[in-house]
Amino acid sequence: MSAPDLALPDDVDALKAMVVAMAEKAAGLEERNADLEVHNTHLELVNKSAEERIARLTAVVKMLERSRFGSRSERLRAGALSEEQYALVFDEIETGVAAIQAQMEKSAGGSKAKRAPRPRKGFAAHLERIEVVIEPETPAGCEALEKILIGEDVSERLDVTPAKFRVIVTRRPKYAYKGWDGVIQAAAPARIIESGIPTEALLAQIAVSKYADGLPLYRQEAIYARDQVEIDRSQMAQWMGKLGFELEPLADYALTRIKQGERVFADETTLPTLAPGSGKAKTAYLWTYVRDYAHPMIMRSSSGQERVTIGFPNDFQLVNCA
Repeated sequence: MSAPDLALPDDVDALKAMVVAMAEKAAGLEERNADLEVHNTHLELVNKSAEERIARLTAVVKMLERSRFGSRSERLRAGALSEEQYALVFDEIETGVAAIQAQMEKSAGGSKAKRAPRPRKGFAAHLERIEVVIEPETPAGCEALEKILIGEDVSERLDVTPAKFRVIVTRRPKYAYKGWDGVIQAAAPARIIESGIPTEALLAQIAVSKYADGLPLYRQEAIYARDQVEIDRSQMAQWMGKLGFELEPLADYALTRIKQGERVFADETTLPTLAPGSGKAKTAYLWTYVRDYAHPMIMRSSSGQERVTIGFPNDFQLVNCA
């Protein structure tokens, strides 16, 4: 390998300058190589972490496949998973995949390929819209020129205002008239919890969270404590009992409307309940009544037995009452 022909100057100062420039260039190359080695090491760690996550997620998927599609003996040994459990596992898988993608995109830096625009479902019309206009800075030399709007890019993001507690202070002044014996004061407004601290909105929040969203009272107690609002779960349980008593007329009305239907369907479910004072569990019953506009069809088997099959139209009314 022959050395490259270099046109070296005869001047000593020029030769020194050339040597200094070559040394600076070599130092820059070494620094760049060191950065590349650090980046490659980081990428190797990221790839290793991603491969480990992918291996764990793959094992979870194989476990689900064995549970759902495996032999009967394998399914019995593993235990059948409910639809909620399947949904929970698949949510975890999607979360893990998204974390891997985010890690890889961050490691790729600016080399990430732009994603093709995808059609996005619009948000509901009743949601509040808060517009934020970001004006560009005026370029130098354009201060005196007229600015003309030729277009704009509009993007929408979903935001949420966290629930916050507030205190409703109700004042009822007392007045007396000169020359008149007596004191006047406005009557106190009616409350579901007499002399209690919760408003109707708070009672509705606790009830919906407990019975509609499946959020137990002890979890709500911990959630409210984050806002330094201390509400004991036993106190909330008493509120729910009072609220249930107040809602009994509404439940009776709903049950009356259900019984007015042409067909009423009932379901009986047993569940263990503690018997007060005995310390033992007793069998309780939960009844659910449903009405709809379905038309029953009576089907008779070859043995002479009749079976009623219910056909549901596209538009049916469903009312539950327990």
